[in-house]
Amino acid sequence: MPMKLPLEISSKNVHLSEEMEELIRDKASKLDNIFDQIIGCRIMVDIPHRSQRSGMQYNVRIDITIPGGEIVVKREPDEDLYSAISNSFDVAQRRLKDHAGKQRGEVKFHEEKPVARISKLFPDEGYGFLLTPEGREIYFHENALISGRFKDLEIGTVVSFIEQLGEKGPQASSVSLT
Repeated sequence: MPMKLPLEISSKNVHLSEEMEELIRDKASKLDNIFDQIIGCRIMVDIPHRSQRSGMQYNVRIDITIPGGEIVVKREPDEDLYSAISNSFDVAQRRLKDHAGKQRGEVKFHEEKPVARISKLFPDEGYGFLLTPEGREIYFHENALISGRFKDLEIGTVVSFIEQLGEKGPQASSVSLT
């Protein structure tokens, strides 16, 4: 079932190529598969300001109109336009899944996320290790970070995370600053 209102894509201070617009259309159509009651979807891509320190940063805002409300996704700016779009739509998908689950009466139990301190950082390689209170080391990749920016992390910073079993042992996902 297609969206009831057309998809609105706009940009400010940035030109969206056909490839990027197609990426947005493709990701937006997948939202319809998750929740078929979407009334409308507006996407705004912009470069708010240019910092000499961090270069161009792309912002992606997604406003999804649903019966009785709206879901708004605003992510941390990203230097890569493709990543900024993809990460924003990943968050939108999770929020729509949560909303659809609540409508079906599903209750989501949130376990308390474990906490750890960053014990090692390899910024050039994009990964690091967490040290749990029990003394275990857990690998994490910069893509697992959901709040803050990898380049701003410091050894000793306390974070919460979800532990998963990776190919080479325990691995942290959904790493966020506490």
